[in-house]
This record gives sequence, C-alpha cells and structure tokens, in this order.
Amino acid sequence: MPDRSSSPSATAPAFKTWPRAILLMDMNAFFASVEQRDRPELRHRPVAITNGQQGTCIITCSYEARRQGVHTGMRLKEARQLCADLIQVPARPQRYAAVSTTIMAALHENVSPDMEIFSVDEAFLDISRCQNLLGHPADIAQHAKQVVFEASSLRCSVGVSGDKTTAKYAAKLNKPDGLTVIAPDEARQTLADVPVTELCGISRGIGEFLAARGVHVCSDMARLPIGVLAQRFGNPGRRIWYMAQGEDPDPVHVNVAPPKTIGHGKVVPPDTRQREILLTFLLHMSEKVGERLRRHNMQAREFFIGVRCRQGWLGERCQARLPTDDGRIIYQLCQQVLRHVWQGEGIHQVQVTALDPHSGDQQLQLFEPTPVQQRASNEVMDAINQRYGEFTLAPARLLGRSEMPNVISPAWRPFGHRKTI
Repeated sequence: MPDRSSSPSATAPAFKTWPRAILLMDMNAFFASVEQRDRPELRHRPVAITNGQQGTCIITCSYEARRQGVHTGMRLKEARQLCADLIQVPARPQRYAAVSTTIMAALHENVSPDMEIFSVDEAFLDISRCQNLLGHPADIAQHAKQVVFEASSLRCSVGVSGDKTTAKYAAKLNKPDGLTVIAPDEARQTLADVPVTELCGISRGIGEFLAARGVHVCSDMARLPIGVLAQRFGNPGRRIWYMAQGEDPDPVHVNVAPPKTIGHGKVVPPDTRQREILLTFLLHMSEKVGERLRRHNMQAREFFIGVRCRQGWLGERCQARLPTDDGRIIYQLCQQVLRHVWQGEGIHQVQVTALDPHSGDQQLQLFEPTPVQQRASNEVMDAINQRYGEFTLAPARLLGRSEMPNVISPAWRPFGHRKTI
C-alpha cells in the first residue's frame, strides 16, 4: 500500500476553502459570568453588575436576570421590580481585564495570530490562512470555543462568515454559548431582511439618514447609489454600503495603533459646587494621566481640561511649558483652567486629557520641566503602585478621592498602548 502521508491529497482539505474567513468571538454576559465562576454561590442566580456598591445603573447582568426582563443600562430600582431576588455585585474591572487577557492570549496562540481585539470581551480572528491546518471554518469556530473554555472555564458565542460585519451579526443570533456559520455566498441573502440599524457601526443618526432615502433593511441598500453615502460620510459611508450586502471590506486590524489621546474622566457627586472637591477630582485624573504617560514612555504638552455642568462642558485646551509626564504639572494646568472657566456652577463630571502624546525618548531639555528628584520620586511611586495597587502611594489630597472604582474603557486592549482601565 502506498504511503499517503507524502501525497499532496493527504494534507489537502476535504472541503472547498473560503477565500476569506472571519470569526467573531463574543463572551456571554462576560462580567457576570466571571463573578459566577469566581463565586459559586452566585451560579444559576440573577446577578446585576454595577459600578461599585453605590452604583445604581446596571453595567451587565446574568442570563438568569435577563430572562426576567433585566437588561444593561436599566436602573437597579427598576430591575428589582422585575426581579425581586436580583443580586447586586460591584464590578471588578481589574479582574475582568486579567481574564480577558488570558482568553485573548489563548486565541492568539491556539487559533490565529491574525486577531483584532474589538473590546474587552470580543475579538475578530482572520482564520483564512488556518483552513489547511485546522479545517473548515465551522470546525475552527468550535475549536475556538473550546480554547476559550479551557483558558477561562467560561462559555462564549462565535459567529463565522466571510466578512467582519456578517460574522458579528452571526455571533449574536444564538446566545448564549452559540455557534452560527454564514457562508460568504449566503451572506447577502441572510442579511436581506435585517434592519440596517442592527449592523455594528450603523448608529441611529446614520439609520435616520438611510431611512430618509428608503433604506430600512439591508436589501434596500443596493438601490441607493454608493456615492450618496460616500458624499455624506466619506470612506466609512462606502464601507456601510458594502456591509449591508455581506461584503464588508474592512480587514482584521492586527496592530494596535498608539493612542492619539490619553485621558481620564470621573463623575463627581451631582451638582458639586465645592472648589476643594473639584480640585481633588482633578488631581486624581491628573495623576492617572501622568502615570499612563510614564508607563508607555510618553509625554504631552497640550491638554484638554474640563468640568461638565448641566449646560455642557466648561473647559479649554492649554499647554505646559515643555512636554511632561508629571501629574503635578498637569494639576497646575487644571488649577489655572478651573479659575478661568468655572463660576460656581454645579458640576457633574471632570475630564483631563493629553491631546498630543508622543515618545518620551527625546534629548533632555536644559531646563527640565520635571526636576531629576521628582522624576525619581515618580518612578518609585509607580513601582510601588504597580506592585501593591493603584494609589497605594499618592499625594495626601487623594485620600479624599472618589471611592467609585475604575471602569474598562471601550478602547482597552490587553496588548500594546491601550492596556489600561
């Protein structure tokens, strides 16, 4: 009998490979699932995650709660009217970020290195090149689900198709713990009767623009000239035209771009009019921005500093004398801006953002904005806080900072510049 191991047909797939295969992995009620995994007493019970014990808005909830009508964004008081035995659990962003990092690393190593981390609980994988090794896209999807479970003991839903938009749509069709495959040549027909606003990236505003031109479901899009969208929205408009027809051209973006801004904001007690409270919050945000700049070896010279009242934002752009990564210097700018823009209005939120972060590997200035001693102190403080927890060592004024925990930014990524919460 001939040795088939050396025959080309022995390694060729027994199916027709897809020219492009995209997989979207979506964790099921991720934050709630992590809590139920870590705390067995919460399993099979309705759980609502809030931003701290004082939080009143539900960040996410378990499927047990969802079956009783509870949903993300609902107020806790309203949710308890629907589900009397609802259990409130304060969010643990650091924990969720750590679990996400483990999951993403497992997918990158065991499924495909061509991965775009879309959010803390979602990732696109281009599996086009994996078909000869791992099999049909449906088999790769099942393998990805097993990889996620082995890495985290959590279930996920997976959608597979020939483009990102259709794969993401597929992933939400059979939750939780689902697997939906839409072949590339079936994508257009599958999306035909789907409202365009159900596709990722088509906001209500864009939906209203399309509806005014007779586009309500995806099949309507072919009757609208692509130039209409291109003229109004540019290249994103052209992409939307293709998305609705199952031909989203957007590739999986493997590389994480350096941040264009680095910022932190915080909600303050409603209608705050005490200057000292606002300064404490602004110092808190200044130190967080400074720490992130130092962590990524970046500096910035231009900042936006603002406070939000009922009428909108009060703030302005300002410049440090030289590029800096020192929270003290950023805080001095905050004090100046507050004097300029605030006249005692009730404030609800503060924001500090570095607008032009760039590499800090530059020639030292003759007159450094941060003295050598302060730079050394910052390095020591960062090392201690990294080991023992955020703001273990901090300016004394921050003893009065907000007790509300951090949240995971939509731009969070476990690898590269955006690994922060």
